[in-house]
Amino acid sequence: MGHKAISLPHRWITRFSLVAILVGMAGASATIAACNTLPNQLALHEDQLIHVPSQRVVPYESLRRALLAADVIYLGEEHYTPSHIQAAIHVLTALIEAGKRPTLALEMFSWDSQEALDGWLRGGIPTEDQFLAAAHWKENWGGDYRAYKPLISFARRHRIPVYGLNPPRSLVRLVAKQGLDRALQDPAMTRWSIGFIPRDDPNYRNILFEQIQACHPNLPQDTYERLYEASLFRDEGMATVIKAYLRRRAHDEGPLVSYTGSGHIQYGVPVPARVKRDLPFSIDDLAVYLMSFDPTRQRDIQNVMEKGIADYLWLTAPGPRGIQQRCG
Repeated sequence: MGHKAISLPHRWITRFSLVAILVGMAGASATIAACNTLPNQLALHEDQLIHVPSQRVVPYESLRRALLAADVIYLGEEHYTPSHIQAAIHVLTALIEAGKRPTLALEMFSWDSQEALDGWLRGGIPTEDQFLAAAHWKENWGGDYRAYKPLISFARRHRIPVYGLNPPRSLVRLVAKQGLDRALQDPAMTRWSIGFIPRDDPNYRNILFEQIQACHPNLPQDTYERLYEASLFRDEGMATVIKAYLRRRAHDEGPLVSYTGSGHIQYGVPVPARVKRDLPFSIDDLAVYLMSFDPTRQRDIQNVMEKGIADYLWLTAPGPRGIQQRCG
């Protein structure tokens, strides 16, 4: 889909906590309404699936067909929302039942978690506590693992490979404190063979800067710049993992299901555009934006749909934290 500079309602910003960048990262129902055209005044509710380009409420079969045709499926969640984790399991189940061999990639694990992820999935690590310690869960994500355990347990049960998407938190913090150019010269970066990071996407910069400033008003301009570069570093890092998978996958493997915070997939800009940028071949991707439904925000939902937030918008039940408040 084509993308232009986007102005978001501040309450819908999902990805920018200053603490999350400097200190930490942690920052589905089967009943879907039948297909119909949305009226001007949206009559939205939980358990609806909306095809964003056509602005139509559609049955799940519409999404299932699109899933089966995709090379990469981007699922954008609100962190720690059980209905979103169940939506991801629903997607993985549909792929398996159709004879696909999906791979799962998670924002909640980092590059230095990969050895532990591989060991846990094949049964080579005796206990969950040992797995989490080896995966540096507390250092890199830090939230309650029990929220995401169903995804890992599903992958383990069905022998689905899992990749950690995030650069290690220590590297993200380094960029946030020092700026990207200086941080890339640090010896801590050399272990990961980090290459050139493109910075010439005006849509990305416009979206990111507006959101960072909305979350953290009245900061010095150089602080905004470092926070922007830390976010760019994370998105480029995630895209690098996905591109590496696409380049080496066997013909009978796929698709890759990327499960991240929704801010990383919005409008196809942060991670999806970076994945496509340097690939020597074309891919079909699909973005599903998972959103806890709040009946008081129907105008805001319509607004992000009209601006093309994703290919599909899936309205779900809020999690135990309720409707997650955004900036502003």
